[in-house]
Amino acid sequence: MKIDFNKATFNDFENIPNMDIEQRAKIFSEFLNFMKNNGHMNYRLLTISGCAPEMKIMLPGTEESATYISLVSNDYLGFTQHPKVKSASIAGIEKYGTGAGASPLIGGYFEYHKLLEETIASFFGRTKDNAAIFTTGYTANSASLLAMLQKEDIAIVDMAVHASIHEGCILTTKKSFLHNDLESLERILKKSKDQYRTKMVIIDGVYSQDGDIAPLREILYLTKKYGAYLMVDDAHGIGVLGKTGRGALELAGLLNEVDFITGTFSKTFANMGGYVIADSEHIAFLKFQSRQQIFSATSNPSTLGIVKAIELIDEEPQWIRKLQDNVSYLKKGLTDLGLNIGTTESAIIPVKIGNPHKTGDAGKMLLKQGVYANPILYPAVPKKDARIRMSLSATHTKRQLDKVLNAFQFVDKKLNIGG
Repeated sequence: MKIDFNKATFNDFENIPNMDIEQRAKIFSEFLNFMKNNGHMNYRLLTISGCAPEMKIMLPGTEESATYISLVSNDYLGFTQHPKVKSASIAGIEKYGTGAGASPLIGGYFEYHKLLEETIASFFGRTKDNAAIFTTGYTANSASLLAMLQKEDIAIVDMAVHASIHEGCILTTKKSFLHNDLESLERILKKSKDQYRTKMVIIDGVYSQDGDIAPLREILYLTKKYGAYLMVDDAHGIGVLGKTGRGALELAGLLNEVDFITGTFSKTFANMGGYVIADSEHIAFLKFQSRQQIFSATSNPSTLGIVKAIELIDEEPQWIRKLQDNVSYLKKGLTDLGLNIGTTESAIIPVKIGNPHKTGDAGKMLLKQGVYANPILYPAVPKKDARIRMSLSATHTKRQLDKVLNAFQFVDKKLNIGG
């Protein structure tokens, strides 16, 4: 089978007919070389400094490094570099060592895990038995859904939800509704009403590619109308939205109304791991039935830094205000340049270009201008909806954002990315 590399995406190599893994790996290596030669390989770049608004990166195909303004990290409040967060992680390692050594079920459940569960539950206004923690945000979704939904059940998901949710639904019936489309959702709910044992609607609070927010109040109404559960993954809303940084649900006034809240510790909370917030019976079920809780070692003691990061949301609210100021500043600057940033309402800001190869060229030119941002192509977004995706931090300076705007102005003059 011949693949046109000029039109190909990573998705085209997932399952090539009549090719075994050796053949698929070989042709994929050829495609990677093609991307490198075109300067479109803005992926897996080696960073030799910490996660920060400016990062030192090895230049592709060379032994040289340079410092770039980074717009690729979801470190929304800059807490990966906060002295109190780092000190708490170091103290955790000094007291408990570097690992837990076992799964939570059979010896890997320590007092720092219990503290983290209680702290994240309290953050959402719940009691201490209302949280389960996972080693990643990805598995907080996938492992919990694999435990809860079987072949007799149905997952009704927004088509733009995270890949971890789709993976978590492989054992159950899954129907997707058009993104944020209430009529499409209700049509599936109505058809599914009496056909399945458990019905669960699964959405994001903030969507990771467009940065837009789900119509939460309306979705919750439809979910309850048809006797379904509602799960909201608000990984990109926590620390960004809401009066006290509790995310999209706080913004909508629904923190206590949703059946399952999931999220990650790898963004605002500056570490690794994930969580599920639910009533105590569902949480107990997950702790004994989710395969990750049974068969995978749990998080290490450095996660005590997460506890401090959660506390800092309330102790130092200035970081949320600074992030919101940065978001407003960059959005206005990009729209003043005539660029299309879509419907974002969060710290995720896309510049929509459309043509995937022009988007690759834009990513290459931005790097040359000292700006590290991700070209996002199919299958992460529709084929005609390629874009440069940026994540802002509270610790970006106005000087850095002005450099980003100047770089986009330069790229637009060369490539006409504003259309």
